[in-house]
Amino acid sequence: MPVCRRWRIAFAAAVLALAAVPSAWAQAAAEAADAAEPAGASTPPTRSQLDSQLLQQLLIGEIEARRGHTDAAVQLVLDAARRTRDEGLYRRAVEIALQARNGEQALLAVAAWRRTLPGSFDALRTQLQIAAALNRSEAIADPLRALLEQTLETDRSALIAQLPGLLQRMPDRRRSAQILDEVLEPYRARPATRVAALVSSGRAWALADDPDAALARARAAQQADAKAPGAALLALELMPQRAAAEEVVRAYLQAEGAEPAVRMAYARALMNAQRLADAVVQLEQTVQERPEAAPPLLALGALQLELHQPGAAVATLERYLALLDARGTAAADNEADADGAAAQGRTQARLMLAQAAERLGQYDVAERWLARVDDPARVLEVQTRRASLLARQGRLEDARALLRQAPERDGGDARLKLLAEAALLRDARQWGDAFEVLGSAVRRFPEDTDLLYEQAMMAEKMGRVDEMERLLRRVIELKPDNAHAHNALGYSLADRGQRLPEARRLVQRALELAPGDPFITDSLGWIEYRLGNLGEALRLLRQAYASRPDVEIGAHLGEVLWALGRHDEARRVWAESKGRDAANDVLRETLARLKVEL
Repeated sequence: MPVCRRWRIAFAAAVLALAAVPSAWAQAAAEAADAAEPAGASTPPTRSQLDSQLLQQLLIGEIEARRGHTDAAVQLVLDAARRTRDEGLYRRAVEIALQARNGEQALLAVAAWRRTLPGSFDALRTQLQIAAALNRSEAIADPLRALLEQTLETDRSALIAQLPGLLQRMPDRRRSAQILDEVLEPYRARPATRVAALVSSGRAWALADDPDAALARARAAQQADAKAPGAALLALELMPQRAAAEEVVRAYLQAEGAEPAVRMAYARALMNAQRLADAVVQLEQTVQERPEAAPPLLALGALQLELHQPGAAVATLERYLALLDARGTAAADNEADADGAAAQGRTQARLMLAQAAERLGQYDVAERWLARVDDPARVLEVQTRRASLLARQGRLEDARALLRQAPERDGGDARLKLLAEAALLRDARQWGDAFEVLGSAVRRFPEDTDLLYEQAMMAEKMGRVDEMERLLRRVIELKPDNAHAHNALGYSLADRGQRLPEARRLVQRALELAPGDPFITDSLGWIEYRLGNLGEALRLLRQAYASRPDVEIGAHLGEVLWALGRHDEARRVWAESKGRDAANDVLRETLARLKVEL
C-alpha cells in the first residue's frame, strides 16, 4: 500500500476518533471554524486553544492508540491535557489506557489529572472506580477522603450512601468495608452525617458477607436517630440471614412518622419468607395509613386469595380497581410507574377476581372478569382459568381440550400448558392421568425440575413411593439447592414413619436453603412428633401456623395438641382449618383417624 494512502486512512480514522471524544478541545475546533467566518458575522472571532501543533499532537496520539502503541498515545494526550488543563483530554487518556486493559497506566493518567486539577470531581470518581476494579486498596482511601471533603455539606449524606455501590467492584469486599470504616470515622462523629455513615458502613459489611457487623451498625444508626429509615432498610436486607434484624425494622415502624414505604418493603420481605399472615397485618396497616394508595391493596388481595379468603380478596381487589378508576388511567399510571404497571395491575386484579369467584362457586362472575382481560401476553393464563372453570363444573375433557387448543408462542408456553393440564387432573383426583401427562412433559423437557417434582407428587398420590423417591432424588441431583425437593422427600419418609433420622437431615437441609419457610418448618415439626419429641414439635408447628395458617399445618398442630391432652385448643385449630377448606384430605384423614367430630 502506498505510504500516502496509508496516511490518509490513518488521518481519517483519527479525525473520526477526534470527533467522537466529548471534550473541550473538540469544542475549540468548532470555535476555530467559527472564527473563520466572514467579517460581517454577528460575533467577533475568538482565539482557539486548538492550534496546528496541538491538533497534530492529538491526531498522532489517536493514531498511536489505534496501532496499539498505548504508552505513546497516553503520553501524547496527557501532555496536551496538561497544557490545556482540559478535563476531556484527561478523560480520553484514561479511556485509551482502559481500552488497552492497562489499569496501572489508567491510574497514572488519572493521578496526573488530579495533580493538575485537584478540585475535579470527575477525576476523583474515576480514580476510585479504577482503583476499586483493580483491588488497589492503597489507592482508594486518599481520593475517597478528598471526594467527601470537597462535597457540599448538604450533599454529603447522599454521597456517603452511594459509596458501598462504588466500592463493591473490589474483589476483596472485606477490605473495601474496612477502608470505608476508616474513611467514614470522622463523619460518624458529626450529627449531620452520623446515620448515613453508619448505614453506609453497614451496607459495605453486608456486601462483605458479615451480617453481624452490618447489624451492629444498623442498631447504632437507629440509636442515633430512631426516625431515620436507613437503619430499617439495611435491617430488611439482613433479615434472611439474621432474624434479630427484624427488631430494628419493628422498632422503626413503631416510631411516630414511620414512612409507609418502609412498611410496604417489610411486607414484601415477609411474603418472601412465606410469612403470609404477618405480611397481611403489615399490608392492612399500610392501607389504613395510606387509603389513597393502590399498590398495597393489590398485594393484600393476592395474599387473602393465597390464604383461602376469597370473600375478603374480592372486597379488597374491587376496592383497588375502584381506586384506579376514580383517579383515571393517567394518575394511576403515574403512581405505579411510567411503564404501564397500573395496566398490568388491572389485569392481575381481574384474573385474581376470577379466581376468587371460581372458589366461591360463582362461575358466571368468574367468566365476566376473564372477559375483561385483554392483555395478549396473558391469553394462556386466561385459557387456563377458563379450563379450571369447566373442570369445576364436571366438564374435565372439555377443559383439557380447551387447554390443548391454546396457542403456543414458544416452548415455555408448551411447558405451561402441560403443567396446567396436569393440575386440572390432579384437582379432579385423576392421579394416574396426571402422572402420564407429566411423564410426557418430562420426556420433552427431561431436565426440568419443576416437571419432575410435580410428577413425583403424583407418584406419591398413587402410592408409588419408590418412584416418588427416585424422581425427587433426580431433582436434587439436577438442582442441589432445591429446598422443596429436600422437604418433600423428608416429609414423605416421616409421614410413613420410615428412616426418621434421614428425614430430619433432609428437612433441616431444606430449612438451610429456605430459612423460615412455614411448610418446611411444619415438616420438621411433624418429624419431631413422629420421634416423640412433643414439646419441640409443638413449638415448631405453632411457629409455622402463626406464619402461614395453612389447613395441613393446622391439621398437624391440632394432632400434636390432641396428643398433649389439650383437646379444646386442638378443636379450635381444626375448626379454623376446616373453615378454610373443609375438603382438605389431610384434615379429613386426621379427624377420622382420631375419631373427632367438629
